[in-house]
Amino acid sequence: MSSSTPNRPEPEAQLTPLDRPRNLRETVLDQLRTAIITGRLEEGEIVSAPVLGQALGVSATPVREAMMDLAREGLVETLKNKGFRITSMSEKDLDDLAQIRVLLEPPAMRLVAGNIPDEDIAGLQALADDCLRAAETEDLERYLRDDREFHAQILSYANNPQLTELATSLRTRTRLYGIGLLASQGRLSTTASEHQTLIDLLVAGDGEAAVELLRQHISHARDVWATGDTTDGQDPDPDRPREE
Repeated sequence: MSSSTPNRPEPEAQLTPLDRPRNLRETVLDQLRTAIITGRLEEGEIVSAPVLGQALGVSATPVREAMMDLAREGLVETLKNKGFRITSMSEKDLDDLAQIRVLLEPPAMRLVAGNIPDEDIAGLQALADDCLRAAETEDLERYLRDDREFHAQILSYANNPQLTELATSLRTRTRLYGIGLLASQGRLSTTASEHQTLIDLLVAGDGEAAVELLRQHISHARDVWATGDTTDGQDPDPDRPREE
């Protein structure tokens, strides 16, 4: 385990034991991904499948499989005979990811505007509602999963599968260390409500307004969501190590 932070709880104290679902691997994957994205598992920390499995109340096998998926996503790296290290992201890395997302996702809204089939609108609205409920109940695992699915579905109407795959990958790699604080303060719900606004703009065919809204939405992920701060630029968790 990493010793960079004195008296830091062990990983098992940062995770919640799971009920055994039908698709155990996907559930394990979602929780571990959320733990990394939100910083509950810290950058640079070395973890093992058996220890994480014990924390989750499952065997090491689904954890190891999930960690291999996370390695392909760039969230962890494998260490021979040691386990997995949580990938570090510098401020420059996060800036670069946000910049690429701004270049890719908002302009695609011009292609999506007016092209969402009528029969799909209700499903998108339901998914946006799910995101909002998850934000209101501080269910970050569900929120991040539904948010990722929502934006992937929206991008799919640009009819460019490679764009959708790339943008979803970039979204997954973004770190959102302040999102838990925002949820506890009720601020995440404000951002979640933008999903319904985006649907309305796209259905109305207002591509330019959708472009601007999505640019703002991505800026939340880099600024407010990354730190939890909406006022004076102070990090809500000043003791958390940061890669410069």
